[in-house]
Amino acid sequence: MAATAIHHDPTRRHDFVLLFDVTDGNPNGDPDGGNQPRTDPETLQGLVSDVSLKRKVRDYVDAARGREGRFKIYVSGSEALNSSHKRAYDDLGIKSTGVKQATADVARAQAWMADNFFDIRMFGAVMSTSVNAGQVRGPVQLTFARSVEPVMALDLSITRKAVTREEDRTVAVGDEGSGTSGKQTEMGRKSLVPYGLYRAHGFFNPHFAHQTGADAEDLALLWQALQGMFDVDRSASRGMMAMQGIWVFSHESPLGNAPAHKLFEQVRVTPAHDGRAPRSIHDYVVKVVGDAPSGVTLTRIIEPGA
Repeated sequence: MAATAIHHDPTRRHDFVLLFDVTDGNPNGDPDGGNQPRTDPETLQGLVSDVSLKRKVRDYVDAARGREGRFKIYVSGSEALNSSHKRAYDDLGIKSTGVKQATADVARAQAWMADNFFDIRMFGAVMSTSVNAGQVRGPVQLTFARSVEPVMALDLSITRKAVTREEDRTVAVGDEGSGTSGKQTEMGRKSLVPYGLYRAHGFFNPHFAHQTGADAEDLALLWQALQGMFDVDRSASRGMMAMQGIWVFSHESPLGNAPAHKLFEQVRVTPAHDGRAPRSIHDYVVKVVGDAPSGVTLTRIIEPGA
């Protein structure tokens, strides 16, 4: 699509709906719960954190554009955060004096960081650590994703035909001289959801975009990343994950022409499996009901069956 498309315009407010599914995988394990799939204990609906979704966007952008100066990723495992801040100070010729840094110096470092890191421009960052680069509030915010229906989280045993320690593999000799075989396999656990259809909501604020310098190219890359992020993040533990729907409501007014929650209600997901356990997107009817309000344009980036 051309960079002049409405949903690429950083001067507009954009509210969007994401619909994705997982088959035989763990979309977002909880480290405090033995890495079990996250669920709402009251409704048993599955949950995927906004942090997990942002991580996938970051990884896609890093793979697609990470070698370009303006599209580096700040929150990554390749460099300590303070080291990134120090690079800003070094490039600007400023001496770091810690948290008591002059306000003008912090502002310059903050602008440098936003200009060089995609995820700072879009998601924001707290950079007021020992090498102070200030704080940035990003224009893009995501909610937790929640499954349309309850999910069944399974905890399965698996075996590996190899042992970790040499002493476990060694044959043990009994008192009577008879040998007993050592361990031949190791046991493990694997958690998964047989099937879950998840829905998340997102928001783009043009006022914060102006402050961070986010532009049409950044927005176009965001939509591209949301479409392809599961395809560059494959792993055996996550099973088959796929983006099934992206709907973007773009407003003429930077303040918005309609409440976001009312727009989201237009995207309806209805079970169509007659009480059977759902196992694919085809077990649901997904449709947009009604017309977009005056001053709002709907862009259908992905739709089931399209």
